[in-house]
Amino acid sequence: MIKIIISKKIKEYRDRHDFTQKQFSDLIGISAQAVSKWEREECYPDITFLPRLAKLLECSVDEFFECIN
Repeated sequence: MIKIIISKKIKEYRDRHDFTQKQFSDLIGISAQAVSKWEREECYPDITFLPRLAKLLECSVDEFFECIN
C-alpha cells in the first residue's frame, strides 16, 4: 500500500522556515486555504504542482509517497 505524505512534508517545511500558510501559499501561487486543506489531508495538490513543490521542499516527487506494508 502507498501512503501520500505531502501534507507532512509541507508542514515540516513551513515549521523549519517559520512560514505561515499564507507565506507558503504565496511562494507557489495558490491560496492559503488550499495549503490548509493539503495539510489537513482534505485534498491533495494537483499533480502539476508536484515538481514545483518538490523543488521548494528540497526533496524528490517520490518522497511524497511512502510504501507501507
